[in-house]
Amino acid sequence: MCTSEQIQLYKQQGFLLLDSVFSDEEMDECCREYDAMFERATKRGDRLEATWKGNWKTDEERKKPSSILSIHNLQFHSATFTRMLVKPKLNDILADLMETDNIQLHHTKAHIKPPKQGSRFPMHQDYQYFPHAKHTMIAVFIHLEDVNIENGCLAVYPGSHKLGPLPDHGSEGYHFVDPEKFAIDNATPIEAKRGQVVVFPYTLVHGSYPNVSDIPRRMILFQLRAADDYSTKEIHISPGQGLMLRGANDGMEANLDLRHLHGDEAVASAKAASEFNEPPEKIFKDK
Repeated sequence: MCTSEQIQLYKQQGFLLLDSVFSDEEMDECCREYDAMFERATKRGDRLEATWKGNWKTDEERKKPSSILSIHNLQFHSATFTRMLVKPKLNDILADLMETDNIQLHHTKAHIKPPKQGSRFPMHQDYQYFPHAKHTMIAVFIHLEDVNIENGCLAVYPGSHKLGPLPDHGSEGYHFVDPEKFAIDNATPIEAKRGQVVVFPYTLVHGSYPNVSDIPRRMILFQLRAADDYSTKEIHISPGQGLMLRGANDGMEANLDLRHLHGDEAVASAKAASEFNEPPEKIFKDK
């Protein structure tokens, strides 16, 4: 659970760096499974390249090769990641920060920034990728090694979550905020140790530096929401979405006719279930 000081800090700056969420043994297992997952995918020839497109790169960056490798839906690759998702210690902390007892999975993913040429992420809000009515979406960023500016750590604008959703300056299906107003050079780096976890709401302006070091930068990201929140657009519907990680979902139907859904039926059912709640007004400056 969080202290009152931690909760106040999270509300003020829009992120919180946590220690000792996972044990050393859990992190060792996580790293083994993580590397094995990427090795399997590479041997299969899966498409893993995930460098963002769009007009956010500088002229110098366009001249150099860059890469980010990504795998989504980690809980379907190894039970290790499922156990991390449902870890009570993690979800108790999130319940305090999200102000709800009922927490639901949205999606999971892993990124590797290769040595020397790991691409940066432009400054952005996750909101643009999966907007929700109640804005409860929260990111859980797990570090698999020590990180700093040299190997591509997170960069954030503290307090920017209070601004609410910002204009989208992205293109080609990729989203980012005004690169002049929110330059990464003026952002605050979050340097962290292996096993430390950063949590932040999806309206926090954030990105990350390029990896110019001799080692890869590995990370895991969980995106979670309150069970009574719902998407305002039919986008980013991932396998396993809606899995309860803590508490209960009062809006979940138990209709036997809906026990097997496929394709359009599943989307229609999710949309109908979302109408259980009405979107309230959100005043970000009070967060």
